[in-house]
Amino acid sequence: MRKVAVIGLGRFGVSVAKRLAASGVQVIAMDRNGQLVNEIKDDVDLAVRADSTDQQALLSQNIDNVDVAVVSIGENFEAALLTTVILKQLGVPEVVCRAQTEFHAEIFRKIGADRVIQPESESGQSLARQLANPQLVDFIRLADGFTLLEFHAPASFCGKSILSLALRSKYDVNLVVIRRAVEVQQSGQSRSIVKTVVPKPDDVIEPDDILVVVGSDTALSKLPRE
Repeated sequence: MRKVAVIGLGRFGVSVAKRLAASGVQVIAMDRNGQLVNEIKDDVDLAVRADSTDQQALLSQNIDNVDVAVVSIGENFEAALLTTVILKQLGVPEVVCRAQTEFHAEIFRKIGADRVIQPESESGQSLARQLANPQLVDFIRLADGFTLLEFHAPASFCGKSILSLALRSKYDVNLVVIRRAVEVQQSGQSRSIVKTVVPKPDDVIEPDDILVVVGSDTALSKLPRE
């Protein structure tokens, strides 16, 4: 079973810890604040009141044996930095840090954090992207400047074949799969299910199709949005 330590039980840390536990992940939740620890103890495998800047305190909870450690200490940046350094020294395979600013994010990267997230910034970017593109269903950031985008087929695409759309040459994006609602018979009744289709050149886009494409953010921004 995958094992994750969540260090820092503010709103973000609590949200991560509870979601992981609900997904079947073994979670160790840690904070200096005993009240916060008590509030989450029934939702995770282990909730501990401890100082994460104390290496012995981390070792006493076998933090060195977790697969991932999430450092979500929000108010004490110095403590978050020291905790990250200790986790890397202990050999934790992946350390994920929450940063409040891009400056803090850069420092986390320089001291060895494997991944840095900025929830407030990312939430704002997500909202902006959805408002700018009403057709958007979901997206996944793959790397700097590249995204996997899931969106409702634009009206200008409907009735056209994949070949005639020429997505790669015209928009510089690649169509990965099509998600399409189909009617199936089950126990004598008809019901709709969403089927994932690997696109072929002669496949024709239907009005309710959801397209999953990958490309640079610049290229994706040029796709039709009607």
